[in-house]
Amino acid sequence: MLARLSSVAVRGIEAVLLEVEVDLGRGLPGTVILGLPDKAVNESRDRVKAAVLNSGYDFPVRKITVNLAPADLRKEGPAYDLPIALGVLSASGTLKPGPRALRTAAVGELSLEGVLRPVKGALSMAMACRAGGMARLILPQANSAEAALVEGLDVLGVTTLAEAAEAFVESAPDRAVRSEARSLLEDSGGDGEPDFSEVLGQEHAKRALVIAAAGGHNALMVGPPGSGKTMLARRLPSILPPLSVEEALEATRVHSVAGNLPPGVPLLSSRPFRAPHHTVSLMGLVGGGAVPRPGEISLAHLGVLFLDEMPEFHRRTLEVLRQPLEEGTVTIGRARGSESFPASFMLLASMNPCPCGFYGDPKRACQCNPRQIQGYLGRISGPLLDRIDLHLEVRRVPSQALGKAGKEGMSSAEARQGVLKARSRQEKRFKKAGMTNARMSSRQVKSFCSLPADAEALLHRALDEMSLSTRAYHRILKVARTIADLEGAQDISLSHVAEAIQYRALDRGLWQV
Repeated sequence: MLARLSSVAVRGIEAVLLEVEVDLGRGLPGTVILGLPDKAVNESRDRVKAAVLNSGYDFPVRKITVNLAPADLRKEGPAYDLPIALGVLSASGTLKPGPRALRTAAVGELSLEGVLRPVKGALSMAMACRAGGMARLILPQANSAEAALVEGLDVLGVTTLAEAAEAFVESAPDRAVRSEARSLLEDSGGDGEPDFSEVLGQEHAKRALVIAAAGGHNALMVGPPGSGKTMLARRLPSILPPLSVEEALEATRVHSVAGNLPPGVPLLSSRPFRAPHHTVSLMGLVGGGAVPRPGEISLAHLGVLFLDEMPEFHRRTLEVLRQPLEEGTVTIGRARGSESFPASFMLLASMNPCPCGFYGDPKRACQCNPRQIQGYLGRISGPLLDRIDLHLEVRRVPSQALGKAGKEGMSSAEARQGVLKARSRQEKRFKKAGMTNARMSSRQVKSFCSLPADAEALLHRALDEMSLSTRAYHRILKVARTIADLEGAQDISLSHVAEAIQYRALDRGLWQV
């Protein structure tokens, strides 16, 4: 006796449909699972048997062969417990599926008592089901709101194997869950978020971060301890444009596959802000493992990756940022194949100017010698610095300014208005939603960043005097284009280029102690 039904496997952040075949044959009783299963899939044999018996069903005393097709795709994790159990019950005649069962997929981990536990990657699974022509998806209740974000698919959330069996044979009323991404985004408020106005002084640093947010540029803050670098960084998301529906779904997929979605949160409503500790491993930052999973740079996709005390990170760990900063993706190679994860993020980093933190501070003397300072700064390579568009110095706020700076400073709401207007101009210019100046190609820089003669002369003089690279030249042009967009200017002027150049001066001034 043979039963067939569909399930879903996650690879990277994508998912593919599987066919689950269950055959009850002659021979010694037992269960064998075919189709490149890993250990967690093979352990389904015992979980499924216990769950079937504890749910009040008879378990067939037969030779059970389970095939997960396609056979050349490695299967990982416990998400196949539910389809295997439903296949066993169907093949034994306990369940008599209706006609819609042919267009029904099932996923879920079973406990020994038949209760369904949540799985990772439910949103990607639902998207694969819709793309593959499935009409229904049966999965754990805890994942149902997330999967229901996909339109055109009936999502049936269940809590036990008995409920899943009832839904599979269509004897129960339609229990499809409905969820709308747009309403979830609109209902999420920004109350309680950190605000720029809470940072005392540092208006020049706020200006630089507004430019970074407006053009999607990477930024590096250098300053002594206590100057407000971390406070500024944690308020950057408050001035970024809100997530669109498409962006929210894309970011949620990454966090779902990583098992990183908070309980009861089916959709990310704000841009991710990831701040890994400097002890993070290469795998923790980039992603990986025997079964590749997203790392911090992918979890920061469409948001901000904040590296506090950047020189304290391992040099090899920092260097892997170069590819995703350029391409917006990261590829993890393994013997079984490679997986690509999205990694389009804004890099925001902070650091002290020297090991003790007080080099150049007017109030406290630096205790470091030139060799120590050079060794500390040399932990960040020139090629990586070239990929950071804005380098800004964050000085300590004078004590006499602490009582009044917060009342007069720029708020996040004010800063965001300028950012939104600049982003709107960029989307119209590039005719692509979400496209920013920081992502311009060399051809686009040539088309949209033409300079008047005086600005061109200033830029070339700066390139010669500061020994900047060709990449730095293009970065300055991109930043100047963003500054012009913030001012609503059609063309880049001398003042825009001059301001953009000052954000490149720090790496050549400070790095030559």
